[in-house]
Amino acid sequence: MVNNKKKGGRSAEDIGTLHPTLIVGIGGSAGALNAYKALLDAMPADTGMAFVIISHMNPTANSQLAEILSRHTKMPVKVASMAMPVLANQVYVIPPDADILIENYTFKVISPRSVGHKQIDVFFVSLAEAMGVRAIGIVLSGYDGDGTEGCKHIKANGGKTFAQDMSAEIDSMPLSAQASGCADFVLPLDKIPDKLKSLAVALKT
Repeated sequence: MVNNKKKGGRSAEDIGTLHPTLIVGIGGSAGALNAYKALLDAMPADTGMAFVIISHMNPTANSQLAEILSRHTKMPVKVASMAMPVLANQVYVIPPDADILIENYTFKVISPRSVGHKQIDVFFVSLAEAMGVRAIGIVLSGYDGDGTEGCKHIKANGGKTFAQDMSAEIDSMPLSAQASGCADFVLPLDKIPDKLKSLAVALKT
């Protein structure tokens, strides 16, 4: 990263160096906490990607997810907020009772959330439209099928999609993505980082 000491803020050149090569949306619900931890444990801190965790949470929850996950990565872990920039080598967590979108490498937060447990689809669709081939969707443990429609949009816009394999504690969400035909890769958590890195390299060639 470039450290810009100008009082006027970062230059356009500096901002460009902070943009992630890929923005990786990670969706999960019941049983996903251990999956988030395992995935971050296996992920290097200098991939040049940004990671956005969309977790189903009780609307009234005072989420400690960012604090918990910060123990499993050297990357900064932040709760997403309105107009927050999406930077490389950082992890972002959805706030409780909110939908988040992405526009021009910044977050847009809608609170209270617009519909019940569809936060993953909402973000993945936005990610697909904003990032195209630089969008990644990963569906982890959880009930029902949130994330499947979003993965379809990511794939249709040239991005890549992952579903956790049978290691998922609750397999409904990843199996839904697989059954739809929209999952490009079905992998255990410790195999996902290497595949992400290879996708990032392919974009540069």
